[in-house]
Amino acid sequence: MKNYKYIPYNTSLVLLARELRKNATETEKIFWDKVLKNKKLKGLKFTRQKPLGNFIADFYCAKLGVIIEIDGEIHNFSKTRDAERDNLLVQEFGLKIVRYKKEEVLYNIERIIEDMIKRFT
Repeated sequence: MKNYKYIPYNTSLVLLARELRKNATETEKIFWDKVLKNKKLKGLKFTRQKPLGNFIADFYCAKLGVIIEIDGEIHNFSKTRDAERDNLLVQEFGLKIVRYKKEEVLYNIERIIEDMIKRFT
């Protein structure tokens, strides 16, 4: 298994990442509290708003090299940018990126949990 312990990042993103953690969207709060916080998902440690390269990932698991993104309405207008960002993170660091829609988190979180268990265990 590839070692994902350290991914270099733009240090100027640290303050922004901290602010994003403090001001998380309601959907991110729900996802964190119900799915990832305190290693709830199969004992895997995830971090929130993690700087990686020149980007900030919604959630990141270093052990698996996995980024989880929760896509709200803004992502409807940034699909090209998201794809470029994802391709760079995959090619440069070998990470895997999983995206869930805001509506899935709000109305079908059980399906997301089942999907994540299948993917990550």
